[in-house]
Amino acid sequence: MTYTGEVEVGGPADTQEAGDLVITKVAVGEMSNNAYLLRCALTDEQALIDAAAEPDRLLELIGGGGIARVVTTHWHPDHWQALADVVDATGAETVASGIDAEHIPVPTTAPVSDGARVRVGSCELEVIHLTGHTDGSIALAYDDPDGVVHLFTGDSLFPGGVGKTWSPEDFARLIDDVETKLFGRFPDDTWFYPGHGNDSTLGAERPHLKEWRERGW
Repeated sequence: MTYTGEVEVGGPADTQEAGDLVITKVAVGEMSNNAYLLRCALTDEQALIDAAAEPDRLLELIGGGGIARVVTTHWHPDHWQALADVVDATGAETVASGIDAEHIPVPTTAPVSDGARVRVGSCELEVIHLTGHTDGSIALAYDDPDGVVHLFTGDSLFPGGVGKTWSPEDFARLIDDVETKLFGRFPDDTWFYPGHGNDSTLGAERPHLKEWRERGW
C-alpha cells in the first residue's frame, strides 16, 4: 500500500521504506501526537522518536525486538508522557537536546547538540537544533541512499507554518532557523514528518515562507 502519513488516534499505523530505514508513523494521545518508529532494514535495530503517549500502543508497535534508543524532540510534556514506561520496558537509551533535558523528567542518557549523529543500526540521522518553540528543540535528518532526505521536525515545522512561539523574539529565532537550516539547505523533495498532523514536503511549503514571516504570531 502507498504511504500517506495520514494517521489518527486509535487508527492503524502507516509505514514506508526510505532506503535502509523503515519508518512507521502512529498517532497517540489526547493531543494526537505523532510517534515514529524507525527500523534499520539491515540490522533490525529500532529507535523511537517521541514516546508521546499510550505506552501500551507504542510497545505493541515496537514488538519483541525492543528499541535501542528513544529521541525526544523537545521538552513539552505531550511529547514524553509514555517515555518512562517505554524506557522501563525496553532499557532504551534516552536522547534529547542537552538544553531541553533538564525539563524532561526521565533522565537523558545521551544529550545531543547541533550536528550530532543518532544511529539506528547502519543508518545515521543528523541532529539539527531549531530554537524558538523551545530553546532546545531538535529535528532529525536522514538522507536515504535513494537521495531523498527525510526530516523529523517535532513541533518546529508543520504543513502551513512553523510551530507555536510565545514572543516575537522566539518567532524570529524559529523562522530564521527553519529558513536557514531546513529550507536553505535541503531540496524541494525533502519529506518532513511533524510532531502532530500530516506530513509534507519542503517544496510544497517553500512558496509560503514569506507569508509565514509576515503573519508572525
